[in-house]
Amino acid sequence: MSTMQQPEVMVNITPVAAIEVLKFMEAEGVTPEQGGLRVAVMPGGCSGFKYSLVIEDKGAEDDLVLEQNGFKVFVDPFSAQYLGGTIIDYVSSMQGSGFTFKNPNSTGGCGCGSSFSA
Repeated sequence: MSTMQQPEVMVNITPVAAIEVLKFMEAEGVTPEQGGLRVAVMPGGCSGFKYSLVIEDKGAEDDLVLEQNGFKVFVDPFSAQYLGGTIIDYVSSMQGSGFTFKNPNSTGGCGCGSSFSA
C-alpha cells in the first residue's frame, strides 16, 4: 500500500452493509486482517458510471485503504475522486436485496440504482 500523501476519501459503510460484507468475506475465505472490500467506480452503466463491489484478498499498491467496521476498504485513485461522502447500505425488501449507494457527487442516475453521472 502506498504511503504517499493521498486525498482523503470518505466512504461510509453502514453497520447493516458491513455485516453482509463480512459474510461475503467469510464465504470467500478472505480474512479481515489481510483482505477487504474493493469499492470502485467504472465507466459504463446507463448514466456514465457504475459502482463495483468486490471482495479481494489484498489491496493494490496505489490503493487508498480505509478501515471500517472491522475490515479494510480498498479504493483506487480513479474511483476516489467520485466517492467522497458516499454511503453504502444494504437493504432487503420484497423486490429483492442488495447494496445501495448514496453519493453526494452524483449529478444524475437511473432507475437501476447502481449507475450514476458526475
